[in-house]
Amino acid sequence: MSAPSATTYEPILLKYQGRTEPASLEEYGGYRAWLKAQEMTPEQVVEEVKNSNLKGRGGAAFPAGMKWSFVPKVDGPKYLTVNADESEPGTFKDREIMETCPHMLIEGALICCYAFGAKTAFIYIRGEYQTAAERLEAAIAEARSAGLLGEYDVIVFRGAGAYICGEETALLESLEGRRPMPRSRPPFPAVEGLYGRPTVINNVETLSNVPHIINNGAEWFKGVDPKIFCLSGHVNRPGNYERPLGSLTIRQLIDECGQGVIGGRPVKGVLPAGASAPILTADKLDTPLDYDSIRGAGSMLGSASFIVLSEAACIVRAAARMVEFFRKESCGKCTPCREGTQWLHKVLSRLEAGQGSEADLDLLLSLSDEISGKVLCALGDFSVSPVVATVKQFRDEYLAHIHEGKCPLGSWAL
Repeated sequence: MSAPSATTYEPILLKYQGRTEPASLEEYGGYRAWLKAQEMTPEQVVEEVKNSNLKGRGGAAFPAGMKWSFVPKVDGPKYLTVNADESEPGTFKDREIMETCPHMLIEGALICCYAFGAKTAFIYIRGEYQTAAERLEAAIAEARSAGLLGEYDVIVFRGAGAYICGEETALLESLEGRRPMPRSRPPFPAVEGLYGRPTVINNVETLSNVPHIINNGAEWFKGVDPKIFCLSGHVNRPGNYERPLGSLTIRQLIDECGQGVIGGRPVKGVLPAGASAPILTADKLDTPLDYDSIRGAGSMLGSASFIVLSEAACIVRAAARMVEFFRKESCGKCTPCREGTQWLHKVLSRLEAGQGSEADLDLLLSLSDEISGKVLCALGDFSVSPVVATVKQFRDEYLAHIHEGKCPLGSWAL
């Protein structure tokens, strides 16, 4: 089954995009997939999601059905934790799903709980998402009044906006009332997660796909494979754009969806996964938007939060700001991350101010090597991406800062 073209595609996850009020239970059409799932065995539900090839939409792209199947069949409570923290710079897709159609997420969460034997789902939402949290709570109450929850419970838990809570074990620590810091693994959450019990952790967009898989079947989903791309930065029309995976290129996302670059300037680079993934240069704009193609181009799709940088962007300044973000968001548990991000930011700030030397470029790469792969979670690894990628791909711009003693772009640099 071939995917629909990008131009004729009708949104599935963003069906109610642009609405000021969320879809009601009646407008959503009731929980048809939830009722259908309960006519299947839990094992059949897991197999259907496995066969759909649904990959996690939170960044890691791990197959959702496989993750569910890892949960041991043991007695006692099990939990689903929905990661709605969405703290990656440039990512705002989950917020729109929760604000326009919270019932889709709730139904997906219920089906997931049924599939691996949980009775309680916690939606861990970042504290700044007040409207989304309120609409989720209202939708849960509406579903409960309609008798759809039964013995299941869905609880909205408001976090405090910490980037580290996007890491699943730090999220669990926060849910349990402790300071969010990543746990050593093993054991993995599927075996010993929330409150020491088997736990599945899935992203909002991932679970929102599940009702459509159950209603329409795995083969249908493989033919559509909907994905939301967040587009921001130096584009004329930033926003969320839902298209089938692989149906358009980075260039088409910018030109057709984003209506081009502000001021008609050329693209200098694109961050395909917020601040976490290596920047792609302008010669990679014809790369298809799917996981393998973006990986082959030298980066990763992640949560598909595309930040476009035009020729007006100072790449050294951009790298310094991204590293500053990771420095502030580091939980401090790992010494390489805690100390290394501070040093990276210090050196980058020196270079941005035109006070660095060529030796600083080697120092940045050396520091990055002392961080990458030597930390408990991905935050430390993410922090070196803007450093290594920009030093290697935009070395001339760094050298211009060094030799001219200032940003070569002048006062119009962004």
